[in-house]
Amino acid sequence: MPAAKPAKANPPVKRVAIACQGGGSHTAFTAGVLQALLHGIDAKKHHVLGLSGTSGGALCAALAWTGLLEGDPQRGAALLESFWQKMSASQLPDFWSNQWMLLQQRSRSVLGLPEISPYLLPTSGQDFMADLLREHIPFERLPSLMTPHSPCLMIGAVEVRSGDFTVFHSHPCSGQPGITVEALLASAAIPEMFRAVHIGKGIYWDGLFSQNPPIRGFLSGKESRDAKPDEIWVIQINPERRAGEPMTANDIDDRRNELAGNLSLHQELFFVDQTNDWLRKKWLDAAHMKHVDVRFIRLELDLDYASKLDRSPAFIERLMDEGRDKGAEFIARLNKETA
Repeated sequence: MPAAKPAKANPPVKRVAIACQGGGSHTAFTAGVLQALLHGIDAKKHHVLGLSGTSGGALCAALAWTGLLEGDPQRGAALLESFWQKMSASQLPDFWSNQWMLLQQRSRSVLGLPEISPYLLPTSGQDFMADLLREHIPFERLPSLMTPHSPCLMIGAVEVRSGDFTVFHSHPCSGQPGITVEALLASAAIPEMFRAVHIGKGIYWDGLFSQNPPIRGFLSGKESRDAKPDEIWVIQINPERRAGEPMTANDIDDRRNELAGNLSLHQELFFVDQTNDWLRKKWLDAAHMKHVDVRFIRLELDLDYASKLDRSPAFIERLMDEGRDKGAEFIARLNKETA
């Protein structure tokens, strides 16, 4: 009788960090992707060490992180659904205001419309977002939910006067800012639309200008290999390439915004790529260093810059559906690799 084959050993659980690029309303796609990941990740194969995000990506990352912090990934998926439903311009006055803003943005190339400082306008938009965040994230309970082993959250912003990159961290070292409503508002403070956010002695704008999203913080300053991810999953909003030359004012705005967002992303990924390259060449052999794979989940719809301001319910749902589909495809590929 032939000897029984030895049981196949289960592969080690991979540690994963999820990084969410900013992009206004386009990050409803990110919400859909995160929903699929929260529903589909097999805890026996992948463990989420942390999330990061900038601007709209920061809001999505914070909602997903809240579910993980509470030990309930499905709760995170539900928070993402509720938040974006309430963010959408579903009420009639808000709907028409949203449509008028889109019309103005798309008419810039033919109409000389004045640009108005957000400091001359009421803060109702930021106030609404703050109320919505407080409704969905229990900021007052976060300290009691967090342990040294909880998933981390990093939120990107920039200090307006100094230009210093700032990362609001869920597990801050001494003197670093933590995760608050103000931190999330700072990361989403698009200068043309919102006033800068004052936190302590700092004045902050949208993290598009700094780390979009923060990535190197998952690796730098960590002595233990186990504290670092094996993989980083990047949910990318801005397309890398365009087929033609931008010639109209709107097309130029579109491409300039995309390049700015991707430039800061590539700066973050360069740190990972360089470390991987030096390890491959054996220029680094420190015991606490490790190779990190980077995977992308990309928004591939052809969308203009103005649509980053579009909160119409149909558009938000379309993006979330696209994100859920892309997230499910990503999970299916992972499962096939580890089958």
